[in-house]
Amino acid sequence: MKALLLIDIQNDFLPGGRLAVADGDAIIPLVNALQPQFALVVATQDWHPAGHQSFASSHAGRSQFEEIDLHGLPQVLWPDHCTQASDGAALAPALHPERIEAIFRKGMNPEIDSYSAFFDNGHRKSTGLADYLHGRGVTEVYIAGLAADYCVYYSAKDALAEGFAATIIEDATRAISAEGWAAAQADLRGHGGRLLKSTELLH
Repeated sequence: MKALLLIDIQNDFLPGGRLAVADGDAIIPLVNALQPQFALVVATQDWHPAGHQSFASSHAGRSQFEEIDLHGLPQVLWPDHCTQASDGAALAPALHPERIEAIFRKGMNPEIDSYSAFFDNGHRKSTGLADYLHGRGVTEVYIAGLAADYCVYYSAKDALAEGFAATIIEDATRAISAEGWAAAQADLRGHGGRLLKSTELLH
């Protein structure tokens, strides 16, 4: 079975949000059109406690988008975003919710970030998504959402490692950095992942 994973389509990642991805809102009509093509649709939410250690505001003298070592892992310092129960953490109002069967929240441990839908960045704890998908008989995942070069990419890479065929729907995602996205695509293909356009799914 094929599942559609909708990654972090949340207000803070849309234009006007606290960590806006350029043109991020443009994917929503396409994502809505894609949902009926899949027997299972699952979404994720970044769901950070206030004062999360990935926030630049949690590190005196540090700047947003600076990279530090956080408990042995490289960590980009982000603007405060997707704080639990805030409007910024809510799924985009234009996203059709009817077919979303489950929502997996990530990034709740204040000491470690979680880009992937499957694990925190240190692979220390699972979100439970892999077990859920295996339990539903899923063998292939198609991934859309934000941002292409971070949460979408790391989710696809972990999906492959967990035994799923993984495909990113190229036009149903947007990146923070063009250079980062180019590197992510090359790495993903090197691990057996695929990229395709939505037109190949919307017949």
